[in-house]
Parts: sequence; C-alpha cells; structure tokens
Amino acid sequence: MTENSVPRKEYPRPHFERAEWLNLNGEWNFQFDRENKGEKEKWYKNSNFDRKIIVPFTYETSASGIGEEVFCPTIWYQKSLIIPSEYEKKEIVLHFEAADYITKVWVNGTFVGKNKGGQIAFSFPITDYLDESNELNIVVKIEDSQSCFQPRGKQRWLDQSYECWYVQTTGIWQTVWLEFLGETHLHAVKITPDIDTESVEFTYDVTGDLNQPLVLQTSILFNGHPIKSFDQTVSRANQTFSVTIASEFHHWRVVHWSPQSPNLYDVEFTLYKQGKVVDQVKSYFGMRKISIENGRVLLNNIPLYQRLILDQGYWKESHLTPPSEAAIIEDIDRTLEMGFNGVRKHMKVEDQRYLYWADKKGLLVWSEMAATYEFSDEAIQNFTEEWIEVVKQHYNHPCIITWTPFNESWGVKNIYTNVKQQKFTEGIYHLTKAIDSMRPVIVNDGWEHTISDIISLHDYVEYGDEFLKRYMDKEKVVNNHIAFNKSKHAMAQGYPYNGQPIIISEYGGIAFNSEKGWGYGNQVTSEEDFLHRYESITQAIRDTSYISGFCYTQLTDVQQEVNGLLTEERVPKVDLSKINTMNVNNFNR
Repeated sequence: MTENSVPRKEYPRPHFERAEWLNLNGEWNFQFDRENKGEKEKWYKNSNFDRKIIVPFTYETSASGIGEEVFCPTIWYQKSLIIPSEYEKKEIVLHFEAADYITKVWVNGTFVGKNKGGQIAFSFPITDYLDESNELNIVVKIEDSQSCFQPRGKQRWLDQSYECWYVQTTGIWQTVWLEFLGETHLHAVKITPDIDTESVEFTYDVTGDLNQPLVLQTSILFNGHPIKSFDQTVSRANQTFSVTIASEFHHWRVVHWSPQSPNLYDVEFTLYKQGKVVDQVKSYFGMRKISIENGRVLLNNIPLYQRLILDQGYWKESHLTPPSEAAIIEDIDRTLEMGFNGVRKHMKVEDQRYLYWADKKGLLVWSEMAATYEFSDEAIQNFTEEWIEVVKQHYNHPCIITWTPFNESWGVKNIYTNVKQQKFTEGIYHLTKAIDSMRPVIVNDGWEHTISDIISLHDYVEYGDEFLKRYMDKEKVVNNHIAFNKSKHAMAQGYPYNGQPIIISEYGGIAFNSEKGWGYGNQVTSEEDFLHRYESITQAIRDTSYISGFCYTQLTDVQQEVNGLLTEERVPKVDLSKINTMNVNNFNR
C-alpha cells in the first residue's frame, strides 16, 4: 500500500492540532483468536499473524480487506515501523481514536496498558518502550463481547441482524496515529464561549515539569486578523483564564457562530520554557450560545426551530467508519441541500472529522451515546465512565447543541416506574451538567422522560390529520393522556412536565415497496406518494405551535433498514430539491 492510498490520512483531531505526527492507518498484520489463547501463548512477543487488514476498518467490512461478519470475541493486530530520527528526543504518544471494546497494547514485547470503551479516544505514552534501533513493534489485542451490559448502540448481540440492529463492530474503527511531543506540553484545553459578556474562557491542562518557568501564550485570530493575544505564567497543571474578545475589526465587535454564519475563531497555544518553544497547538472555537426560555430553544438568544434528520453514520463498505473525508463532506452537504439545519447522530459518537466539518459548515448536531440494553451495576459503570469521556472529548465543538445520553428507554427499559433506573438517568443528567452547563441534556429521547431540558417524542404516525388530532391538546400530551408506540408516555411516573420545549425527534421512516427491507408504516409505490406523505406529516408538525422542531428518520438506508432519503450508496430516492422546498421554502417559522 502506497502512502497516497492510506485511508483516512487527514489529521484526526483538528480542534487540537500539532505539526509533528504520523498516521498509522493502512495495512496491519491480523489474526483471529477464537479460543482466546494468544495472550497465554505470548503472541505479543511472537506474532506470526497470517492475515492482513486495512486499518481503521473492522474485519466485518469489505473496506478492511477481510469482510467476514461472523462474530469473533478476540482479535489481534501487529505493525512494525522505524521512528524517524528527527523524533528521537521526543515524547511519543500512541493514539487510538476509537476501538471496540477492550484494547490491550504491547510495544516491543512489553505491556503498555489497556482501555475499555468503544466510542472514545484514548492514548498511551510509549517512549520508554523503544530500543536503541528506534524500531517500534506494536501489538494490539481487542476483546469484544455480545454482552448487553456494554454500550453497543446499533450493534447486534445475536448472530444475525434483525429489525434495526446491524452487524457488530469489532476492533479498531477509527484512526491510529503517533504524536511527538516535548517532555512538557499541553494535554488539553477546554474552551467555553460566552456571547453575553463577549468573552471566552480557557481551561488549560499542562503536563510535564512545572518547576521551571513556563509561559503559555494564547493568540486568537479571525480570518487571519489578530484579535487578542496574552501570556500567562504556568504555575500549576490546571488553570483557567477568561478574556474579552470584542474587537473593532468587525462592526458587531464579536462574530457569532450559527447555521447561517458558521464563523470560527482560530486560536494558537504556544508553550515556552526558558524562552524556548516546547509545544504549539492550533485549535478553534465558535461564539455561540444555546439556552432555553419560555418553552423554546434559543441559539444566540434567538428562537431556533430545529429541522433535523436522523443520521446513523453507516456506510455499506465500511459500516461505522467513514470511508473517507470526502464521504463525510458529501453527507453533510446532502443534509444541508435538503434544507435540514442539523442531525441527530443516532447511537453513535461521531468521528472528530465529521464534527469539524459540521463546525465549518454550520450543521447542528445532537450527540447521542451508544446504548446498553440491560440494566445492572456493571452496565451503570460501563456507561457512565464512557459517557463522561464523550462529553469531555467533544465539548469544544460548537456544532454540538444537545447531549442525548439515552434513547427510547434502551438499557433502562423499566424507567417508567423503576426508581433505580430513574435515579440513574438523573445522575447522568447532573454529571453531564457538571462538565457542561452550556448545552441542553435529553435524558431519554423519545418518551418516559425523568429530568430533561427538552421533551422529545418519537411518533411514526403516517399522515398529518392523525398527527394533528393526537397533538391538538398539549396538556394531554405532557400529562400522559396520550400513548406513543402503543404504550409509551411523555413523562416517567413521578416527573411532571415543567414547560420544557417539545420536539418530535423521530418521525417518518418512509420506505418504498420496491426495496428489500423495512421502514415504518405502509410502504409507498412512487415518488409522488412519498412526497405527499412526507409533506403531510411534516407540515402537521410545523403547524403545531408548541412544537419547537422535528427530526426525520432518516438520511440513508442502513443494511436491512431501507427508510433513508438516500440509499446506502448515497443515491437520492426522490428529488432532493422538493424535500428542501417542503423543509424551508414553505415554512416561515
């Protein structure tokens, strides 16, 4: 495989970018370990693996070069390389953007560490494991299971796919890369905008020797114009600084981020030690505010009507892994082309490059956690540990406007009456708010809400007249006099409605009867029938004055589920300009 053919070769974390890095995607040696004997036999020292795989695609996908869908609970990867001589005196960090589910890593035969979780990025410092030749032999063991106690999202836990659960994702499914750092460096920066005070807050996390004088310079720019630059002495590993960024370069003094104007400020962090640069990081942020007032969601203090589409982020050849950056951009452009202003990322924590392009293009994002499917102490711990990392790792993206940890009572199936499950969702709500007080949190998207900043409802009624009849009386809806999905209600028992915004966050799901697979309700026979039904139900939602937005199911077909506006190959099923007209041109709210 040539360098030009390496998949996903772009920098994986554009919100925290350094110049010195090395992409490890591409061909690795690979081995199935169905008997889980590799660790006992010390494969990490003697890895004569007989298969090849293309990282970052999982073995279940055709893009990996393997394409075997049978579940295997233990798999191994191996790759060797020589560290370039210019990085000999650097600290070397091995990064995984995501691997599902338990990852163990050895470097040059020595155990480095392990990580649990399928949706989060993680890393290991590996400098101490290099030998004099600078050769790096990386061996990775991935352990997965069909347990419903681990967050698995739409991954099946049976041997065959069924209903809306698809082929599992096992192993490395996002970019693997090396980063080369100084001994003292920035570990992370949390960026919090405040449009009301025209300021931005930076919380810096510095790693290394803090006993010698360190100076951290922060430089903010907009379209190349310097806005603000300030230096501060680093006296502790974690410190916070807030600065006003109002500037006369623009007539509004501060430019806001919104779908109509996705303005981004660039920011550079430069760390000096005794006057010498020891680290430099590029990032960006958007000045935007999400708030709730009088039953409406506000963006930058202006009412926001959300026109979302549900997007599961699957591709035919690569499943959960975007096959290329061009594929990411195509999905976002098609979404905007149809007049949607946002996406609900369903049962998946999305690739950082997707979020970067959503930031750049002004696409709103609801970020949703992959679900567990049974409730237990183990499930609580697995879910909570990973969700906290999700919120921390994706905090800086302005496109994310809502956190959605739970969906349709999955993993908390008795939440309507079960106090333990109710308290679990309350705990996740408050933990999320402790990390991020800016964004709304929907604790159980769809129905049976406990405490929640937005009441979101799923309803696959087919036509507008039935919808209008059902939603005519708001008080009946929010006081549990109306049932959804036959037996579900808006609120869990003991939790009153407190005036929150109401959004129909799943509806539609229309499929054509010529397709093999399933959709919601009766299938249609023509584009005319499809558009008639789409307009009927969408217009009814918009005509219901107390509803603040909608989310149509869905952007693309996914395996056996064929209710996308696009096929798995991203071919439109209907004239997308007509969808745009129904979403935007006929709508004044």
